[in-house]
Amino acid sequence: MTKRNAKRDFLTVLVFCLVMVFALSNGFLLRIYAQDQQVEIYQEIEPIGDVIDIILKEYVRDVKINEVVEGALMGMVGSLDRNSAFVSAEELEALREETKGEFEGIGISIKQDDNGYITVFMPMVGSPAAEAGIKPNDIIVAIDGKSSEGMTTSDAADVIRGKRGSYVTLTLVRPEVTDTGEEEKSDPFDVKVQRARIPLDSIKEAQILQNDVGYIRLSTFSDTSTKDLEKYIKELLSQDIKALVLDLRWNYGGLLTASKDVSELFLPAHSLVTYTRGRAREDGSPSKEDMRLFTSKQPILDPDLPFIVLVNSETASAAEIVTGALQFYQRALVLGQKTFGKGSVQTIIPLQRPVNSALRLTTALYYTPADVTIDHQGILPDVEVEMTREQELELARQMYESFEHDMDKQHHQNHGSMTLGFEAAEDTVEDLPLARAIEIFAEDLPWQEVLQKYHRDIHETQTASETNTVNDPKRTIGGKTEAPSEKP
Repeated sequence: MTKRNAKRDFLTVLVFCLVMVFALSNGFLLRIYAQDQQVEIYQEIEPIGDVIDIILKEYVRDVKINEVVEGALMGMVGSLDRNSAFVSAEELEALREETKGEFEGIGISIKQDDNGYITVFMPMVGSPAAEAGIKPNDIIVAIDGKSSEGMTTSDAADVIRGKRGSYVTLTLVRPEVTDTGEEEKSDPFDVKVQRARIPLDSIKEAQILQNDVGYIRLSTFSDTSTKDLEKYIKELLSQDIKALVLDLRWNYGGLLTASKDVSELFLPAHSLVTYTRGRAREDGSPSKEDMRLFTSKQPILDPDLPFIVLVNSETASAAEIVTGALQFYQRALVLGQKTFGKGSVQTIIPLQRPVNSALRLTTALYYTPADVTIDHQGILPDVEVEMTREQELELARQMYESFEHDMDKQHHQNHGSMTLGFEAAEDTVEDLPLARAIEIFAEDLPWQEVLQKYHRDIHETQTASETNTVNDPKRTIGGKTEAPSEKP
């Protein structure tokens, strides 16, 4: 391929992608030609072609035109907002698998600690990572020899994932407590792990705590989440629990439709859970992205059963939709920390070129029943209880160690003194938000009075910037049904 032809082919692909994106999202080309300057799109993208031409001629190493094209697409779409992205064929397949409740990788959840290090939050039960000896709090300093410095959690997850049967080598540093009680870090060491197909269990824990309080931790919103959650709620109800805690901490969301289905377990039929609004059309007609989601069934949970939802800064997307609805209707107290603030809907738009790739494009914002979008804002809890990231990581390590050598105990993890079957020790880490929930349940008041005591005005807990506030929630609705989400 000549460099001139390479430039021509790049422009052809780029124009095609632009046409696909903007024609599908609100008729961009029609608007371009309606503008006063009547600028031709080829003239607008000519500088990109010039840059490609210079790269092909002058860059110190040979480059593949398809890699340069993908890089340009990533930069172009990534400049829009934090959730829009060009999705390669490999990433698209991984995204599809996740929404089905499984993926290929090594089975760890990761986060950034207060110092910006990529840190293992918790290995999944029975995963290759767990079998290889990877533990909570392990710091990932390199992946396949490449430093993790500067990586986001999404960057690291993309590199760690891969086809089952293949291997990835993590270079780890392990914090260790000395005999004097001081924390030291080990020398870096390598762990080679074979990737496998990892089932994504929606329910990470389900147990009964002190005072007959039922506790369920929901980790994601996938196709199976509602069915799994309903099963465990019914199991706990059969054991005569006196109250329920739904833990949505570290839940990064998932399918928009799953948020409606989960809400149906708790809210009366015909309750508005959320509505979405896309870009307004010039003729005033509704966007195809506009829709409303209502519950259609009666709840399985008695409306008088005391109910608290736990959230933190990593409660996002679909998890925030459920939180917002339960808080709005005062069906549950929300306790913990301010949520992440992902209030946007992404649509997957397939592309013909590059083959099997797609765009993940933000096409709408979702709104709580309070008529606000919490995008970039988050939801404030009714009762605020803070835990630092270091405290959360220590808690995660304690929870993991409680079932590390006995997988039958994976649903009975140690959250501290409120957890039955564990003896308290000096170094026991207390799950402060969960402990506060237990305290509130123990108050000698009818639950409705407890709700009134702690429930904050919805205009304090669910607010939006002026540019995101909606004043007309009653438009005709119709459109998309799911919003893939990824970890922050």
